[in-house]
Amino acid sequence: MMNDKQTIKNRSRQSGLSLVEVLIGMLLGLFLVGGILQVFASSRQTYRVHDATSRMQEGGRMALEVLSRDIRMADFWGCASDALNVVNNLDSSGTGYVDFKTGGVGGTEGASGAPDTLVLRGGVNSGLGVQPPYGPQASAVIHVPPGNGLEQGDIIFVSDCSAADIFQVSNTNADTSGQLVHNTGATTEPGNYNVNNPGCPGGGNAHCLSKVYGADAQIFATREISYSIAMGSEGQPALFRNGLEFLDGIENFQILYGVDTDPVGAGGSGIANFYVSADQVADMEQVISIRFAIVTRSYDDNLTGGIAQNYNIFGTNIAAPDSRLRQVYTSTVAVRNRL
Repeated sequence: MMNDKQTIKNRSRQSGLSLVEVLIGMLLGLFLVGGILQVFASSRQTYRVHDATSRMQEGGRMALEVLSRDIRMADFWGCASDALNVVNNLDSSGTGYVDFKTGGVGGTEGASGAPDTLVLRGGVNSGLGVQPPYGPQASAVIHVPPGNGLEQGDIIFVSDCSAADIFQVSNTNADTSGQLVHNTGATTEPGNYNVNNPGCPGGGNAHCLSKVYGADAQIFATREISYSIAMGSEGQPALFRNGLEFLDGIENFQILYGVDTDPVGAGGSGIANFYVSADQVADMEQVISIRFAIVTRSYDDNLTGGIAQNYNIFGTNIAAPDSRLRQVYTSTVAVRNRL
């Protein structure tokens, strides 16, 4: 009997948890889960910020590198050194005509803080030496080494230290023959046609060049590069290069032009006297350096903790319209071919 009573007593002591104990356990569990969720949310937000910052830095560095390189090489015309010495023989009425005589640097000012645009022109690549026979002036052929890599439709220029002529290759065998033909007609666009070329008195031969180029002349490719900001394929603002999306996440592009009112050729110092926007530049030929600012922004919103970010572009404070992260990258680059 004693053993049975002891068993009953032990069982009564193992009757389980009370309701109060269960509620306390649940409350402690909620505190624990809440802490874990808070740590997770904080870690996730930190990751989002770090990831967005890395993307912005990558885009900013790439933009600075490519823009700086193109600005440095702008306005290169071989030994002729200046677009004022260049005769443009392209047909001004043809599709794809580029007015290289407007110089190697140009651009527009965006209204009310809108992104600016930048246009850079000049020659690229190492020069091919001109070979005999030279001329005559009315000839539509310039001789260079074969295997030159040039093709029909390429816009190139021939340059020595006194002048340069821009034209378009019209023959199909420029690479293998070593002959650069620049006939008029509808073979290429924009094509060659310049009755006002000083090498063609009276306009008798519209394919003439301004002079007979000899062994001291070289051939270079031409290029025109334009930069602008527009909406990209991913629904994000992007930097466009020659109308093609180049870098996404670039929201703004602002430019100041360094003007030397006493160019080096006139005995000046080759140092910009002041920096102004495109609409305040009286003569783009006096621009010797370009100062630009690139604003990158994050893809994701809600990264600033609900606090609007403020940033500065060339002394102007700007309040961000949302909670995206933004970074400003600035650089000043000399136009080497004008120094």
